[in-house]
Amino acid sequence: MIDKLDYLLALAREQHFGRAAEACSVSQQALSAGIKYLENRLGVQLVQRDSRFQGFTPEGERVLAWARRIIADSRAMQQDVATLRRGLSGHLRIAAIPTALPMVAALTTPYRARHPEVRLTIESTTSADIFSLLKNLEADAGLTYLDNEPLGDVTAIPMYQEHYCLVTAAGGPFYDRDVVTWAEVARTPLCLLTPNMQNRRIIDEQIRKAGVEPTPALESNSMIVLLTHVQTLRWASVMPAILVDALGARDDIRAIPILDPDIRHAIGLVALNRDPATPMVTALVGIARDVARTIRGNGALTFGLPRLRVN
Repeated sequence: MIDKLDYLLALAREQHFGRAAEACSVSQQALSAGIKYLENRLGVQLVQRDSRFQGFTPEGERVLAWARRIIADSRAMQQDVATLRRGLSGHLRIAAIPTALPMVAALTTPYRARHPEVRLTIESTTSADIFSLLKNLEADAGLTYLDNEPLGDVTAIPMYQEHYCLVTAAGGPFYDRDVVTWAEVARTPLCLLTPNMQNRRIIDEQIRKAGVEPTPALESNSMIVLLTHVQTLRWASVMPAILVDALGARDDIRAIPILDPDIRHAIGLVALNRDPATPMVTALVGIARDVARTIRGNGALTFGLPRLRVN
């Protein structure tokens, strides 16, 4: 039954019979037979069938929700028993928004030191996709915004406040200024994240409030791409201070705080609210709480990263 419920999760993720079968390492016929077994066992149709996958029936959506819960509990049980026998081991998957990637090392470094048998995977993605990955059991935890989108049924540990700087090159806009306003940023040619990123939506909102429609000269889903374009001395961007810290400072690049207003958004760790949680997630949540306390105590975000040059 667990294996057949896993077929449903794969189908929900892939939205395609063939890809779902491949993800489960079975033939498409075996996957279809497994789903048919569930339908016969439960006495309801779960999947809308045609020549291709058409979605789940209302009953299928309800069974899918139960499948996620049952499989998550099954994995947690197996991990819990294995931990009692040989200590914490396995595969921990963390999804993070691009602007929070520098904070990941503050979590994974102590985690690895305490639990060297755990293998870690970090995926950079949008805030919306993080919750989809958690729901479909494709990620164990996420690092994302806590105050700008519905969180759902998750455990959330606030870690730091994201605040914003105009990153500009020597001779570029406002290079000699100590602070700038959002109204001034709105009139500056910018390279920004793509519109599917929440960071971009936050910036767009402030630019519109300044009376200007956002029209960046360049868009990318990579913060590295944005910074390298700024470093050509021909572009400016808006970035969180912690990201500029991590990517390093150059004498010909300045990160200028943006005020009027001083916008800040909470970033934190999220994981599905399950009781009991898996031992690996429980350990990560404990480390996140330690890191958050250190940030509050020191008022710093560095954790071995270079400290931001805000000139």
